[in-house]
Amino acid sequence: MKLSPAMLALLATSFGLSAQQPVPPVSTPSSATPAITPAQLRPPAQGTTLQPDASGLYTIRRYASLVVLDVVVQDAKGNIVTDLKRNDFHVTEAKEDQTILNFEETGSHLPDVSAAAINSTQDLDKTAPRAPVNIILLDEFNTRFEDMAFARYSLKKFLEKQPDKLTTPTMLLSVSLEKFTVLHDYTQNKQDLIDSLDHHFVAYPWQTHQFAWIAERYGTAFSTLMRVAEATQGHPGHKNMIWIGRGFPPFNFQNVPIDAQNRVNSLVQQCVNMLRDARITLYTIDPAGLQVNNTYGSAAEFNDPFGGNYQFAKLATATGGKALYGRNDVDAEIGTTVRDGASFYTLTYRPGNTSLDPQKFRKIRITLDRPGLVATTREGYYLQGGPAPVNPQNPSRRLAFDLISAADSTMVYDAVPISVLPSPTDPDSFTVRIDAKGLVWTFATDIEKRHADLVMMVTTFDKKGKELKRSAHSMKITAPDGVPPTGRIEIGTQLPAKIEHDTKAVRVRFVVRVSQTGRIGTADLTLPGKP
Repeated sequence: MKLSPAMLALLATSFGLSAQQPVPPVSTPSSATPAITPAQLRPPAQGTTLQPDASGLYTIRRYASLVVLDVVVQDAKGNIVTDLKRNDFHVTEAKEDQTILNFEETGSHLPDVSAAAINSTQDLDKTAPRAPVNIILLDEFNTRFEDMAFARYSLKKFLEKQPDKLTTPTMLLSVSLEKFTVLHDYTQNKQDLIDSLDHHFVAYPWQTHQFAWIAERYGTAFSTLMRVAEATQGHPGHKNMIWIGRGFPPFNFQNVPIDAQNRVNSLVQQCVNMLRDARITLYTIDPAGLQVNNTYGSAAEFNDPFGGNYQFAKLATATGGKALYGRNDVDAEIGTTVRDGASFYTLTYRPGNTSLDPQKFRKIRITLDRPGLVATTREGYYLQGGPAPVNPQNPSRRLAFDLISAADSTMVYDAVPISVLPSPTDPDSFTVRIDAKGLVWTFATDIEKRHADLVMMVTTFDKKGKELKRSAHSMKITAPDGVPPTGRIEIGTQLPAKIEHDTKAVRVRFVVRVSQTGRIGTADLTLPGKP
């Protein structure tokens, strides 16, 4: 997809540049929320909700979230260790001992090799909802053309050595400054991935060769991580993200205004938290291999191999992954990351620390009773608040970016389960069904019934994939009478949707974002009578 004005504006604003285009407002139909109500106020920290009573006073309710750690253990020779038990692990968070509540051994949720092959996100969520997966991404915006050619060759070489049916479902993506492309959805078919790779035409990254478009390349790296995290958040299994490319362009921030540096620091923190929430471990592989003459500019001589003061490799280690570079056997490096992604223990605990300081990094450390072993997991996390409230008249740039990214992509977003039924009488009318487990209902107050807030965007495309029309609506769904005023309720909903008739339209994508959680679901439909 091409970057829209709203997306380019967000990327430019992140680096202190002036936005060139305004963000279009979210339209508000009669069923939508016309203004922000007190019950829509977001919590000041993770796990806290505010509810007003009739006098306007607030009651604070806190919910302590579980922390899920995926841990890879190696011996002194780098071999994977798979025979450890719960009592072998000890976890501290912010220097405080934690009690391990749940423990899963390595390979606990690998798909049954005798079962039917997984060939889509829908197959994955239906038949193996907790299976680990691989997400392989080709970075075509910060990597020189010749290095990307070697990366493709190495990836194909790795795949050709694998069995016809892959053990771990794998998705293949490519990203340039102009396009985010899903080359293949999750599949266990090795040959399908090879065919998708062979048919993919790599755009020439002239910006990399000319040391240009620094802000856009930084922004594209951050936005790619965010959109993959948002799209895959609905799958609870572990995700191994293998980023093949340079990640960030080499750039020295010493002479950049401090507010721009703060924006980048904020994006780093946000990315780490989003990858954590989606249970993604990031591995970065530099396909340049050994370099006799530096080909990535003078700044790369004194900076990280992935370039820049804000080192992309640090994002990998923060999530429990690794940065691999300086080797010519890239296919073997890919194999190492795939091996790690299928050989992790899972530990779960509930933090005992009650501090709500959002600036304090909660460092996680794992020790083992058996000597000579090294445990690798994510470094820690920051507390964070919930998503910002939705203002239909003046939506935030982040909200616009999230919605447009989901609408323009062909990647399946499964964090909110939705399905779409066409009308039997009107080809331009549809019913959007939202599953109960995707909705979050507010508690009832003296002044307001229980309700769920969401935003729905509907986008039509022509036969070449070009966007024709987009509309978005902020909605407030009231719970049926008779439901309890508090507590969990399992209630889904159905929403009517209508598109503007266009003879050129062949496909329509529905995007639903739940305002209380920020989670997104998508559904695609080929219009009746279209090929």
